[in-house]
Amino acid sequence: MSTTKAKRADNGGAKELDVLVVGAGFAGVYLLDRLRGMGMSVQAIEAGSGLGGVWYWNCYPGARVDSPGPMYQFSREDLWRDWKFTELYPAWPEIRDYFHYLDEKLDLSRDIRFNARVEEAEFDAASNRWTVRSSDGSVIRPRYFVVCVGLGSKPYTPNLPGLSDFAGERHHTALWPQQGLDLAGKRVGVIGTGASGVQVAQEAAAVAAQLTVFQRTPNLALPMRQKRLDDDTILRMKKGYPVAYEKRRTTLGGFDYQSLEKAASEVSAEERQATFERVWEIGGFAPWVGSFNDLLIDEQSNRAAYDFWRDKTRARIKDPAIAEILAPTEPIHPYGAKRPSLEQNFFDIFNQSNVSLVDLRNTPIEKVTRSGIKTTAGEYGLDVLVLATGFDAVTGGLTSIDIWGTDGRTLKQKWADGVRAHLGMASAGYPNLLFVYGPHSPNAFANGPTAAELQGEWVAKMLDHVRGRNWAQFEATVPAEEAWRAKVFEAVDATLIPRADSWWVGANIPGKRREMLAFAGGLGTYMAICNESAERGYEGFSIG
Repeated sequence: MSTTKAKRADNGGAKELDVLVVGAGFAGVYLLDRLRGMGMSVQAIEAGSGLGGVWYWNCYPGARVDSPGPMYQFSREDLWRDWKFTELYPAWPEIRDYFHYLDEKLDLSRDIRFNARVEEAEFDAASNRWTVRSSDGSVIRPRYFVVCVGLGSKPYTPNLPGLSDFAGERHHTALWPQQGLDLAGKRVGVIGTGASGVQVAQEAAAVAAQLTVFQRTPNLALPMRQKRLDDDTILRMKKGYPVAYEKRRTTLGGFDYQSLEKAASEVSAEERQATFERVWEIGGFAPWVGSFNDLLIDEQSNRAAYDFWRDKTRARIKDPAIAEILAPTEPIHPYGAKRPSLEQNFFDIFNQSNVSLVDLRNTPIEKVTRSGIKTTAGEYGLDVLVLATGFDAVTGGLTSIDIWGTDGRTLKQKWADGVRAHLGMASAGYPNLLFVYGPHSPNAFANGPTAAELQGEWVAKMLDHVRGRNWAQFEATVPAEEAWRAKVFEAVDATLIPRADSWWVGANIPGKRREMLAFAGGLGTYMAICNESAERGYEGFSIG
């Protein structure tokens, strides 16, 4: 990432397009297909060798989606009619198969440049085009530049002393070997207990000679309630798809269910307990976003939910000392104020003799050695080191590209003083640039395919609006992005979310500015605001 712009010639080989889309995950695929259908010349650039976005890179043992399969796909009937997942929560190979299926149905790959990572983009005010350079040497000059890199495209590897000295296999979960890695009979160490750490640990515990899990913060993981889906079940479920897909457009998180229309603080202790039990049995995110509507607002309601989770979890762990580390008596942060993971048998594995837990809060890592990890309590010998250490989330994918604005600053430089992104899709000083699933959109709080469709459709209509009037530029205004920033903060400040050091606020990356990176007001509310802007001639944008 450079801080000064280097002038490079286009050598006459630049390709001109209406739209360049960066990324071939759900958002990129949606827009590629939609914009082509509107008669625009479109190409997508993808860093991976295949479709899927995060599901190209996420191929570590146990990687699977935490949204139910029916919700984790596009809502077009011609696409879901002939597709079926075999599990309620599909694993990464089936998600990849789904993208292959989309490719066959929509003929996507003919307009995708694979194995190319966008490195730099600069807007040329004279021609009203972007000049976009990629790692494969290509130069593309699109009129509109749409970045769909998602919220988890820049893996974070902590600066651990001696990390490069480790003699065994060492991999970040988001950069896992595409050919796989056999963990059977090996001494495996997993640093991190976020979603990928939980999933890897569950798989490794079944086959490793020894598994050591290094935990800094307990994961308030919820029961996945995984199950196989037979043909009769899938047929029955599909009958409800049209209603479910229509409903997910207006809900808080883009799923086909909503939080209850009652508060835990308003009901009796008996009803509260019964409701907690009911949503717990449903599993998935139901105990989080399908429960009482005040869990992230009212401290007492939140504590009641935490105590219920704690007691359910501790009942599965035999060793009281381990139980206290995994599910502390006193919460380290409010329940649901960090994104919970879904687990199948994560807490049970710590009852196995081949699994141990290291509490990094009490015994932090001193260094990585050639043969393992040394903490203040001792050294742990390892053959495989798994870095489940997450991402420079939400902003990292965008700021890792040198996107130069009209004032001579990169997007990274502009956002060093805090994110400014009108409607979470555009930034002042960067004409004809839009991003989907970006900072200050509902990114972390929204089901990916739902957001890809809804935001993608809004983007498509805006580009059609601008093109149809033969306007040269559109750009977010400074007052609009400041007003939206205030609205983002207003929405989250009414909750308990700021009390947790989460990647939602950038707290997992040393030196990163701590601020809310997502709109917490709900996907339905967000799209209503976006659509209102469109109805007013795209209010908040300077178009001309």
